[in-house]
Amino acid sequence: MTIAMLIIDLQKCFVSEYPDARSVESATEVINYVAGIVRKAGHTVIHVQDVADAEYYSEEELGFIDEITVESADLLIKKTHGNAFWKTELEETLKSLGVDLLIISGQAAEHCVVFTYNGARERGFRPVILQRGVASSRPGRVEAIEQDRNVISYSVIEALAGG
Repeated sequence: MTIAMLIIDLQKCFVSEYPDARSVESATEVINYVAGIVRKAGHTVIHVQDVADAEYYSEEELGFIDEITVESADLLIKKTHGNAFWKTELEETLKSLGVDLLIISGQAAEHCVVFTYNGARERGFRPVILQRGVASSRPGRVEAIEQDRNVISYSVIEALAGG
């Protein structure tokens, strides 16, 4: 089984708006742990960076938050729409890697995470939401996405990845 993990929009300009930093800290802890499992098993981690309003932010603000681990072998996809598949090379990248299972994490649950999940399904991928690996600035949104979509825990990913 070939796995890829998406880490969506964990950028300084977006996370700085969160009223409760603990939700992001908790999600990044899980994301970093699972990304380590994925990398160690030889699978791919992809960081998705929203650059739609790049003219309003500095390069530093568009950068990923310090709490998220970015490795040199990780891939980067830049997007200008909520769905990371829309008008990007993400679909072609995943197909060229032969991805069977797509783990989706990041922020915001009610926007880019769910739009990308839906985009993955529309394109024939098997997407799953990383349990406790999604953040939102709005109360109840993470719980809602975890109720309505396929969710995967880190322990299942360990078993699937052979870790």
